[in-house]
Amino acid sequence: MKNQAEQWTSRLGFILAAAGSAIGLGAIWKFPYMVGTSGGGAFFCLFLIFTLVIGLPLLLGEFTIGRSTQKEAISAYRAIAPGTMWHWIGRLGVVTCFLLLSFYSVVGGWILTYLMRGLSGQLIGAQYEQLFGEVISAPVGAVAAQFVFMLITAWVVARGVQSGIESANKYMMPALFILFLVLMFRSLTLPGAMEGVAFFLRPDFSALSAEAILYALGQSFFSLSVGVSVMVTYSSYLAKNESLVRSAGSIVSLNLLVSLFAGLAIFPAVFSLGLEPTAGPGLLFIVLPSVFEKIAFGGLFLFIFLALFLFATLTSAFSMLEIIVASLAKGEEGKRKRLSWIVGLLIFVVGVPSALSFGVWSEVTVFGKSIFDAFDYLVSNILMPLGALLIAIFVPLKMKREVLIEELRADQSPLAKRLFVVWLLLLKYVSPLAIVLVFMQMLGIW
Repeated sequence: MKNQAEQWTSRLGFILAAAGSAIGLGAIWKFPYMVGTSGGGAFFCLFLIFTLVIGLPLLLGEFTIGRSTQKEAISAYRAIAPGTMWHWIGRLGVVTCFLLLSFYSVVGGWILTYLMRGLSGQLIGAQYEQLFGEVISAPVGAVAAQFVFMLITAWVVARGVQSGIESANKYMMPALFILFLVLMFRSLTLPGAMEGVAFFLRPDFSALSAEAILYALGQSFFSLSVGVSVMVTYSSYLAKNESLVRSAGSIVSLNLLVSLFAGLAIFPAVFSLGLEPTAGPGLLFIVLPSVFEKIAFGGLFLFIFLALFLFATLTSAFSMLEIIVASLAKGEEGKRKRLSWIVGLLIFVVGVPSALSFGVWSEVTVFGKSIFDAFDYLVSNILMPLGALLIAIFVPLKMKREVLIEELRADQSPLAKRLFVVWLLLLKYVSPLAIVLVFMQMLGIW
């Protein structure tokens, strides 16, 4: 079995790539509408707690698996626990990423469509709710845009870790933050904006349901890319002299910051413009153009933001495709290009029903949900938490304590030793218990 042939050129490159994986639709698109439909500030509080208490320990757990073995997801579990069934955690991650990218690419296609309309000047001044309905329901347009999105994703992953994934992230992630700050500042200066801030930051726990708690847990996985072994693969490219703890802290901080930015950009504008915060997935596509209308050179700013939003979506897509390609190539870089194109095409085909689920197949439902929503629910609320539960069990059970201490550099100071114990306790007891309780709520047992 070969080790990974490539490495990140620096810790910054790794952080930006991993943050790019985490900061995508989860933080910018899905988080605001989940907050809007699941209790506002109460959902945000739960998301914050789940991210720090469950997401961060799991992220570090995946990092230790990948960096200690220097292998892709499936082979990493095999190297730590040979002759057992634990490698199925990696296989579950590969399948989950495949399904996730199949419907994730549909939203990427919507962004591409908006970008093209912005380039031609068809966005500013449009009827945004009507436009969004037209974009997601047009069968040919939705499928074609999804295909182009997967084409871009496959092309970058085919170029490799350094030349493709890392190179793309180094330039566009900082630019995304800058544009987000501009948008947030403008949104907060709109009349009535503070009502939206209060909705977003003031918790009302009476508005929470068991389903909302499940969504908050799923969102903490979705937004950090944990539970699917993506971070196992990404950390396998990281040099041994880099700090996993500092890297994980940077990634979580960036992710929470972008989630905060998204809420402060979206909800003040929602309340200022008299829109409903429960608008659902269309919130971003309807509200943002309205905000840009009120900014000088709004058409230009909207086009730039859509381009950066597309990039944030792509950086997450890169990581999903990378785990699949890396698991199939097993360190043989000569296979990367061919596998990237083949897997990308298969994901596109599987995603076509999701692309059609708001148009010609809108009457087709799975357990009362559209095809798109059924895939989303399965991945975000079942497969990702299940993968996270298995990883939380695997790391304390199968990884040698001395390996964990070495990878996390937990023997360098008394504080590091104490934090290591806290991390291991959270991963071993708190994370599994929280995930199991939420599953019991979903099944109506608790």
